[in-house]
Amino acid sequence: MTAQPAIASDALRSAMACFATGVVVVTAAAPDGPVGMAVNSFVSVSLEPPLVMFCAANTSTTWPAISAAGHFCANVLSADQEELARQFARKGDRFAGVVHRSGVTGAPVLRAVHAHLECEIVDTHEAGDHTLVIGRVLDLGTDHQALPLLFYRSSYRLF
Repeated sequence: MTAQPAIASDALRSAMACFATGVVVVTAAAPDGPVGMAVNSFVSVSLEPPLVMFCAANTSTTWPAISAAGHFCANVLSADQEELARQFARKGDRFAGVVHRSGVTGAPVLRAVHAHLECEIVDTHEAGDHTLVIGRVLDLGTDHQALPLLFYRSSYRLF
C-alpha cells in the first residue's frame, strides 16, 4: 500500500462545511447545577434498541460533567434559536436566562426546541481528538410545527 499524503485539518474542515447539520445542545444535570454544550455532530445510530450518538471534543470542559452524570438530553434547536446555540458554544454561564425543565433523567430540557431526546450513556469510544458518545433514548418529544436550525458552511442557516 502506498503512503497517502496527510490531510490538512483546514482542508477537512472546509470539505465538511459542505455538509449541512442540525444544531443540538447537549445538557445534563451535574451536582453543581446544569451543564450544556452546543454540538453539530449528532446522529441516530439504531432504532432497535433506540440509540443516538454525539461527539465531544477531548478539550471540552463540559464533557467530563456530562460523562459523570451518566445521562444527557439532546435538545434539537429550532430555527429561531440561533442565539441559544451561540450561548451554549461560548464559555461562561450558559444557562443564564435559559428557560428549561427537568426531564425524566433530570437533564435540562430546553424550552421551545424542535425536539428533545433524553438518554443514558451506554458507551463511549475515543476517536482522534473527540469522544463518540452513544446514548440509549429513554424519553423524547417533538414540535412538528417548528423548523430546525441548521449549520452549513460555518454559518447558521434556516431550513
